[in-house]
Amino acid sequence: MSYFDAASSAPLHPVARQALLASLDEGWADPSRLYREGRRARMLLDAAREAAAEAMGCRADELTFTPSGTQAVHTGINGVLAGRRRVGRHLIVSAVEHSSVLHSAELFDVTEVPVGRTGAVSSQAYGDALRPDTALACLQSANHEVGTVQPVAEVAAVCREAGVPLLVDAAQSLGWGPVEGEWSLVTASAHKWGGPSGVGLLAVRKGVRFSPQGPADERESGRAPGFENLPAIVAAAASLRAVRAEAAQEAVRLRELTARIRSRVPQLVPDVDVVGDPERRLPGIVTFSCLYVDGETLLHELDRAGFSVSSGSSCTSSTLTPSHVLKAMGVLSEGNVRVSLPFGAVSEEVDRFLEVLPTAVASVREKLGAPTPSAVAHEDSLVVDAVGKLCPIPVIELAKVIGEVPVGGTVRVLSDDEAARLDIPAWCEMREQEYVGEEPADQGSAYVVRRIS
Repeated sequence: MSYFDAASSAPLHPVARQALLASLDEGWADPSRLYREGRRARMLLDAAREAAAEAMGCRADELTFTPSGTQAVHTGINGVLAGRRRVGRHLIVSAVEHSSVLHSAELFDVTEVPVGRTGAVSSQAYGDALRPDTALACLQSANHEVGTVQPVAEVAAVCREAGVPLLVDAAQSLGWGPVEGEWSLVTASAHKWGGPSGVGLLAVRKGVRFSPQGPADERESGRAPGFENLPAIVAAAASLRAVRAEAAQEAVRLRELTARIRSRVPQLVPDVDVVGDPERRLPGIVTFSCLYVDGETLLHELDRAGFSVSSGSSCTSSTLTPSHVLKAMGVLSEGNVRVSLPFGAVSEEVDRFLEVLPTAVASVREKLGAPTPSAVAHEDSLVVDAVGKLCPIPVIELAKVIGEVPVGGTVRVLSDDEAARLDIPAWCEMREQEYVGEEPADQGSAYVVRRIS
């Protein structure tokens, strides 16, 4: 089985395993106690904090270990907004942030900064969103679904000039290198780089107004209450140092493999949209969407063929709405596949994936009745009733009949599936047809397409 979902959770690094087992024997005592076992545990905790802080580019006393990356994000956002409550409750986020950031933002007055089709924000857009009552801005270092690297240093400079702290979610990128720019807070999660799950990192620069929320606790500067999971923390710090030592060489190797996927998939599979920035991207992530494909079914086909991948498609079992990242980018969401290669992925596995993929996509399309070229008829306007049908059926039905109207004729697709609002315009762009717009209908909406060629 080839595991190609490292962006969700990377396999445990061998160094993490060794450190975890060793610290189970040495680090079980309370590090706040003064007897021998407590002092030994404290030495392990301090050493782990020093190592992780060095990798993050901060001081050891600026770093807090939390029970998860999500908890680090929530603690960071709530702490800064509480500390700067006299400034206001306005929060700036990008439209493609991780759900942990977006869920926190729901509690405040939030401005979402849009992204372009590559998934990147602009520093100017962050500058335009700043207000006198802005207490905090948030920006991920790199996107978790499409791999696009964000202009963190430029955004940090804009925020710093305005006196607004910037929280950077570095969960996907920290294993590759420190965060650039004059950031104020950084969060991360150990299981993203091959550390154990259940360890988050929160760095808060000195001088940032921060007020921990919840009942007071003497541990971790009051920012993460409860007994530290010392063995996991030691393993997280040890594995972070280990992957950093390998990062430069591994990045070159994985970039070659993902570039191979980016270039070969459109050649091997028709009607595919490879998304994300082709240059400013993480080394191991490549994402593409396939027309006329049910994302969940495609993942099952690839799983049966021996490949573990993930999807931002609206047709996965976890959601019936499109990925907010793909939606914000304005790209095709149906049949979406994210390949995220772990450290050590080999060329032969990638080649085998490229051999298996065309058959898997063709099989799914055949099951769904995807269109084949049809003869031209002479109706000036057609209506496709896809109400009650989930993606990608509305797009498949549109593709089947577009050839039945003359050039200049229109097709109205009736659909109550939210994904159609994204996928039909994306289909028009891929097939060089004109998307006229959306009109109200008795059920759902009517999406109007004009045939151009």
